[in-house]
Amino acid sequence: INDNPSYYKITLSGTVKSPKINFEPPFLMLMPVPLDVKTEGTINIIPQDFLRKSQIQVELPELKLEDGDRIYPFTVQFPEGKNIAVSPDGTNKGLICNISFKSSRPVSFLGNIFFIDKEEN
Repeated sequence: INDNPSYYKITLSGTVKSPKINFEPPFLMLMPVPLDVKTEGTINIIPQDFLRKSQIQVELPELKLEDGDRIYPFTVQFPEGKNIAVSPDGTNKGLICNISFKSSRPVSFLGNIFFIDKEEN
């Protein structure tokens, strides 16, 4: 620098962390109930490595019955909101999610409910 022809080499290294979410408990089993009776459970969503605010979206399954009818018996609620906030120290606050099931038709189901962020992770 300042008319000195020396070259300076800078080496940078880093780690890329992809945002992810974990669940506690890792799976949810809802109890069998009579028709038209709601059963529900609560899970904690634990976000990790989110560097900016994001919002969780939920894709609920459609169930196909034996007669061909399709129903959506699941509902999801976030009592404290579904925004992932980043604190000043870089950690993310967990979210509470209530999942409920109610059907007027006999049905059983084993499958997935998808939780995604605005970037579809």
